[in-house]
Amino acid sequence: MVLSTRQLLKALLPINSVCRTSFGATLFSVRTMVSDPIINQKHPLSEDDENIVTKKLCIEPRVKRKKCAILLAYSGLGYLGLQRNKGVKTVEEELLLALKSKNLITDEGFEQIQTMQFQRAARTDKGVSALRQIISLLLPEDVDKQVINTALPEQIRVLDIRRVTKGFNSKNSCDGRTYSYTCPTFAFAPAEATIDFSYRIDATVIDRINEVVKSFLGCHNYHNYTSKKKPGDPSAQRYMVSFYCDKPYEKDGVELISLYVRGQSFMLHQIRKMVGVIIAICRGVAKHDVIERAWQPDRLDLPIAPGLGLVLEEVHYDKYNGKFGNDGMHERLDFVELNDQVSEFRAKYILPTIIKVEKEESSMQLWLEQLPLHTFEVRTEHRHLRTDVNEINSPGLASLQAAAELIEKEEQHAIDTNGEVPPDNLSTLADAAQAMSSENN
Repeated sequence: MVLSTRQLLKALLPINSVCRTSFGATLFSVRTMVSDPIINQKHPLSEDDENIVTKKLCIEPRVKRKKCAILLAYSGLGYLGLQRNKGVKTVEEELLLALKSKNLITDEGFEQIQTMQFQRAARTDKGVSALRQIISLLLPEDVDKQVINTALPEQIRVLDIRRVTKGFNSKNSCDGRTYSYTCPTFAFAPAEATIDFSYRIDATVIDRINEVVKSFLGCHNYHNYTSKKKPGDPSAQRYMVSFYCDKPYEKDGVELISLYVRGQSFMLHQIRKMVGVIIAICRGVAKHDVIERAWQPDRLDLPIAPGLGLVLEEVHYDKYNGKFGNDGMHERLDFVELNDQVSEFRAKYILPTIIKVEKEESSMQLWLEQLPLHTFEVRTEHRHLRTDVNEINSPGLASLQAAAELIEKEEQHAIDTNGEVPPDNLSTLADAAQAMSSENN
């Protein structure tokens, strides 16, 4: 015999009608909740719930991004280097602000650049410029370089943006870098020549420069050309592919000359110290054998040329171009078709800066005055004065040496404490020059 639901309830429930009614209502309520997928009677939204809904509506839609290489040209004047450093004016900060203002990167990407796979091909220090710097990162498809340039200062330009492979890294994929160093020709003048803008270099001096720079070709130990690098450190071994002096040219009444060096990679201050040694040899302040002696374990006292004329000319991707440059999906990263734009940027922003700063601050002239302070011998705990020079003009050279030692001490302290390289302190040398003038008067 099959009992109906009503009969079953009568059998189980007490006779009391009140209890029977109460239990039935409860059962009906439970059945309603189980059977209804959505409760018809929703509670009203609170203020917090409304805020949550508003935030959800403001979430940006997912943007499809691709790995890109930005070809960047910039003048380093007024910037404390390329690499981003919070609280400091740098080229990367300007670029990131421009990308953010045009909604090409998210707030998270701006704060944490590693989330968009941001990478620079080469670091440049204070005042150092670049004509073909490469920045790799994730960007939206079909991004327009002109849109970015509208948010950048004129001395920073995006010259091109190209799609690259997913695994491309502007630093690790690079197999060479070329730098130039441009300065007035009087920097290489013989010791007896007058150091001013009227000097004009001759073929003999140019041949001498090219003879000296050949000594750097090949693989050598460059521990003497950087900071805090031990002679036995394998990373001190660097390979120079080419090094030559270009023809001189005149601009705004100043004769300039450029040295071009290509290497696999360079260390901190390496090129500036190489140029410093070349100038010292050409001026007769040091002997040619100092280059060979600098490869040895002993720590030598070598000068660092001013950073003003140093320019990153090009970043080379020969292996990448050979593998992916002609695959039909990616473009080559040699940018040869943009040479005219690069030349225009050099003529408009870099060369005028070198001439203007040299005329106003005499950075190379001041540096040449303190060049004889260097011994080009094994360094002692404290740099010692060259007696043959200081017997002639001890007050002035002592002031310049004090400035040079102060700069060196501050730089080493900054590197030891936070690993950051301080900016060039040419103002300290200028103060020393004023002290020299006061002492002589």
